[in-house]
Amino acid sequence: MTAFAISAALTVAQADEPAVVWAAGDGADGSRIARRLARRIERDDPDAFLYLGDVYPIGSWGDFQRNYDPIYGGLADITWPTPGNHEWGTRVQGYYAYWDQNGRAPRPWYRFSLGGWELLSLNSEAPHGAGSRQLRWLGRVLDSGEGTCRLAFWHRPRFSAGTVHGDAPDVAPFWRALRGHARLVLNGHEHALMRYRRRAGLTEYVAGAGGRVRYSLRPDGRVAFGRSDRTGALRIVLRPEHAELEFRAVDGELLDRSRAVCRAEGS
Repeated sequence: MTAFAISAALTVAQADEPAVVWAAGDGADGSRIARRLARRIERDDPDAFLYLGDVYPIGSWGDFQRNYDPIYGGLADITWPTPGNHEWGTRVQGYYAYWDQNGRAPRPWYRFSLGGWELLSLNSEAPHGAGSRQLRWLGRVLDSGEGTCRLAFWHRPRFSAGTVHGDAPDVAPFWRALRGHARLVLNGHEHALMRYRRRAGLTEYVAGAGGRVRYSLRPDGRVAFGRSDRTGALRIVLRPEHAELEFRAVDGELLDRSRAVCRAEGS
C-alpha cells in the first residue's frame, strides 16, 4: 500500500468526526505574504489542507523546492493537492515527484472522506470531456452513493468574475455531473476570493488569492461575495450534513461567512 493510500485510510477511519479544512491556491510564488498566510493556516492546526493548484513559474522540481516547499511544506502530510495549469506541463518531474517524495503519491484524480463528507479532487488540466477516463471515473463515484454531502475541488473555476480568466466553459462536464450529487465546489486560478450564489444545488468558492499577485473583479450579479484586494484563504469546518465556511485574510480578518447544508446518504 502506498503512503498516499495509508493516509487516505486513516482519514476515512475518522470520516464522521468534525474536521477543519483550509483551501488556497495560486500561492506557491515564494513571496513573504504567501508565507504569512501559510503560517496562519498552520497555527490553526487543521485536519486537511487543499492546495488548489499553481506552482510558479512552471512547476518544475526546482520551483517546488524554491516556491512551494518553503511555504506549504510544513503542511505536506495533510495536503490533498490538485494540479494547476502552471505545473501540469512538468508534472512528472515536478508535481508527481514532489508529492511522491512527501509520501502522498497523488493520482491525477482521487477521493477521500472527512468530516462526514466525501471530497473529490478533480483535474481541470487532464482530459475531462464526455467519454474521458476522468469523467467516467467521476460518474462511477457519484453513482456509488446517494446524498449530496460531497465537496469537489479542481483548479480552473466554471464561473469567475475575474478580469484575467473569467468563466471556463470547458469544465462544464464536471458541473453537470455533480448536480444533485454534491453541494460544494472549490477552485483557484483566478487570483481573488469569491463565493457564488447557489446554482443547481452547488455553491462555488474561488480561493485563488494565496500569493502576492491578485486580479481585479468585474461586476457580476452571480457573485454573493468577492474581494480582490486581500491575500487570503478559505477555512471550512465539515460536520455530518453541514459545513461552515469562512474567507479569512492573511491577518486573520473575517471577510465572509457562509453555511452549507447537505443531504446524507440514505436520508
